[in-house]
Order: sequence, then structure tokens, then C-alpha cells
Amino acid sequence: MVTRKQRRKKNGGSRCNVASRRSTAETPPKVVDGQGLNPITRGTMSSTRFRKDKEIIAEYETQVKEIRNQLVEQFKCLEQQSESRIQLLQDLQEFFRRKAEIELEYSRSLEKLAERFSSKIRSSREHQQFKKDQHLLSSVNCWYLLLNQTRRESRDHATLSDIYTNNVIVRLAQISEDVIRLFKKSKDIGIQMHEELVKVTNELYTVMKTYHMYHTESISAESKLKDAEKQEEKQFSKSGDLNVNLLRHEDRQPRRSSVRKIEKMKEKRQAKYSENKLKCTKARNDYLLNLAATNAVVAKYYIHDVSDMIDCCDLGYHASLARTLRTYLSAEYNLETSRHEGLDILENAVDNLDSRSDKHKIMDMHNQVFCPPMRFEYLPHMGDEVCQVSAQQPVQTELLMRYHQLQSRLATLKIENEEVRKTLDATMQTLQDMLTVEDFDVSDAFQHSRSTESIKSVASETYMSKLNIAKRRANQQETEMFYFSKFKEYLNGSNLIIKLQAKHDLLKQTLGEGERAECGTTRGRRNARARIQVLP
Repeated sequence: MVTRKQRRKKNGGSRCNVASRRSTAETPPKVVDGQGLNPITRGTMSSTRFRKDKEIIAEYETQVKEIRNQLVEQFKCLEQQSESRIQLLQDLQEFFRRKAEIELEYSRSLEKLAERFSSKIRSSREHQQFKKDQHLLSSVNCWYLLLNQTRRESRDHATLSDIYTNNVIVRLAQISEDVIRLFKKSKDIGIQMHEELVKVTNELYTVMKTYHMYHTESISAESKLKDAEKQEEKQFSKSGDLNVNLLRHEDRQPRRSSVRKIEKMKEKRQAKYSENKLKCTKARNDYLLNLAATNAVVAKYYIHDVSDMIDCCDLGYHASLARTLRTYLSAEYNLETSRHEGLDILENAVDNLDSRSDKHKIMDMHNQVFCPPMRFEYLPHMGDEVCQVSAQQPVQTELLMRYHQLQSRLATLKIENEEVRKTLDATMQTLQDMLTVEDFDVSDAFQHSRSTESIKSVASETYMSKLNIAKRRANQQETEMFYFSKFKEYLNGSNLIIKLQAKHDLLKQTLGEGERAECGTTRGRRNARARIQVLP
């Protein structure tokens, strides 16, 4: 048979189980970092926490690994940039070295060209005459200035070659050395900064692990404390039932002993929980402080330190390269300035090309050749003393008739020759227009904005195309032939006029003197007759 005492134990136990189930159902689980602390889930809590810790650690390690990969790639990028700069500087050195050789070769070729023709001029007779009189023809002056300009360009290009070799290339070599040196120093500083980042991430990892450990212990202590509290609640509920049912005096002492044990266990677990909670709080604070410090260091590195490190690599690079290229620009601009100065002198000589002045200079230099000869004198034959045209009878009538014929002939020839002169002047003007056409502007050939094909097509349609040149040459030669035919006709006509005019003037003078002589003779005869008549 079941005794009353056994039934009470059975009913009390069932009531305790019901109370426990009610407490479990009514009390929500406490959440710490997303984990419930319900005693029902105590059995699976450690495995869940272990997976969470592994995920957190894996996520952190992945992030740190990405940062380290970035640091490695940063060095690779900076090293590639340094290598590309060194390659650029080497290409520039090779370019200017080859350009210096070309400039020097061009300078020597110009010097040989100028010396070839200068020696030819020095050995000529005309040069000695020009050097003595200092009366250079305008065309010869242009030729001399062209040779001087060639020598000037030869010296300038030799100077340019020297600047490239001893200035520009040396500067580029120094910049290349600076790039290598600065990259090494910047890399050393970068390695130091990377070590600092690794150090702070390792410290963060350590404090994070410490925080996780203390937090796990705190959760475990809290769970044990809750178990103790529940046991105490069960014990108190049992004690209440026993008091109600008036238990015997001898059963109370063991009950009080178990209650004191539970209270001691609870106090011990409460102390352990407070200790672990304090350690967890301190560890969390350290973790959060280190987390803020690590984020600040990482942010500073990526926002400021990386930029400063790149600036260290770039220190003076662009300024030095700019100074080097400005040296090149200065040399080229001064070359152009010197060239323009020489070309301005030559252009002034071209503007002073004057055919009339050259004609006078040639005639002055060869005065004996172009000086008019002495006049032909009358050479009497065997003592003949008559040296004038005789206009006395019986040749006077013939001379008078000849005089009138010359006068009429001269009038006709002058009219005809004047017409020829007008035609000659018009033809000369046409030739002048052909010869002075402004076809010397070749600026279109230097328009670099257009393609080579378009430049060639424009050149083929310009004034200097082969078709236009052939047409102009044919027109010019035809006009020249017409001009020379008219010029020949004009010369023949003018020569004939000059001859007839000289005869006309002499006959006019002779006939005039003959008339005066005849009048004087007639008057003398009349006076003689009058005297004869008076004498008788």
C-alpha cells in the first residue's frame, strides 16, 4: 500500500514539475548577443556559441586577409608606377640622344654645304671685285646672306645637340636616379606602416578573443546562477507545502540543511557571475576601445597615409621633369628666334632686290666696258678741207627735197613706233603680273590638323600643281616671245628714227645756214652793182 507520506512526495514532486514547467513557459529566455539562456536550450547552447565564434573569427580573418592583400597590391602598384616612370625616362633619354646625333649630323651637313659654295665664291673673280668695291648686287647679296644663314643654322643645331647631350639627358638620368631612390625610401616607410596595421589588427584579434572568452564564461556563470535560483524556488515551494501539512519535527532539520546548501551554492554562483560579468565588461570595453583605435588607424592609413606615401614617391618628379622639358622648349624657341633673326635679314635683302640698282652697279663696276666710245671724227682725204655738208647750188635743191622726205618719213615712223611702244609696255605689264604672282605662301602644307591625304589633295589643286605649272609656263613663254618680237621691232624702229633724225637735224641746220649765206651773197652783189653805177 502507498502511504500518505509517499503520496505527498509524489504530489509535491508533480507540483514542483508543474511549477517548473509553468516558470519555463512564462519566463522568456534572456537574450545576450542574440543567444537565449533558457534552461531548456542549455544542452545545445555550447555548440551554437562555438559555431558563432567560428563565424566571427572567420569573418574577421577574411577582412584582415583582404587588408593584407590590399597592402601587397599597393606595393605592386607603386612598383609598377615606378618602373613605368623609369622606362619613360629611359625612352626620353634615348630619344634625345638620337635627336642630338641627328642635330649634330645635320649641323655638319649644313656646314659642308655652306663651305662648298663659299669656297667656290672665294675663288671667283667677281668675289674679289665685290670685296674690293663693297658694291654687292642685290641678288648676290641675297646669295651671300643665304650662305650666312646656313652657317648660322649649322652653329645653332650644333648648340642644340650639345644642350641635348650635356643638359637634357643628364637631367633625365638624375630624375631616374631620384625615382629609384625615393621609391625605396617610400617602400621602407610603407613597410613600417603595414607592420603597424598588422600589429593593431593582431591586438584587436587578441582582445576580441579575450572578450569572447570572458563573455562565454559570463554566460555560463549566469546559466549556473539561474539553475541555482530555480533550485532554491523549488526548495521553497517544498518547504511551504510541508509547513502547510504540519510535518513532523524530526524532518525539518534535514530540510533546513539542504536549504542552506542551496543558498551557499547560490551565493557562490552569484559571486562567480559578478566576477565573470565584471571581467566581460572590462574585456568588452578593451575590445571596443581597440576596435575604435584600429578603425581610426586603418582609416588614417587609407585616407591620408597612402596619399602621403604616393606623394613621397612623386617628390620632385613632376617639377624636375617640367624643368627638363622647359629646357628643351627654351632651346627650341631660341633656335627659332635665331633662325627668325637670320631670316629677317635675308627677307630684308629680298625686299631690296632691285634690277635698276643692279644695272647701275654693273655698269659702274665695268665702267670701261659700258662707257660710250669716242665720237667718230671727220677724216678728210688728201688735204680736203671741207668738213660740212654743202648746201649750195646745184645740190641745194636735192638736199631740200631730201630734207622734206626725211621729215615726212620721221613723222610716220614716230607714230608707228609709239604704237609699238604702247604694245610693248602692255606686254611688259602682263609679264610683270605673271612673274610677281604671290605663289610663295606654302602655309597650307604645314597645317598639322588635317590628314596627310587631305594635304596632298589640297596641294594637287593649288597653284603649284603640275597642270597649272605647265599652263603658266606655256603662257609665259608665249608672252615672252611676243614681247621680244615687239621689243626687237621697237629697237629697229627707234634705231631707224635716230638715224633719220640725225640726218634731218643736220640737213635742217645746213639748209638754214645755206639760206642765210645765199641771202648775204645776193645783198652783196646788189651793193656792188650800185657802187659801179655811181662811179661813172
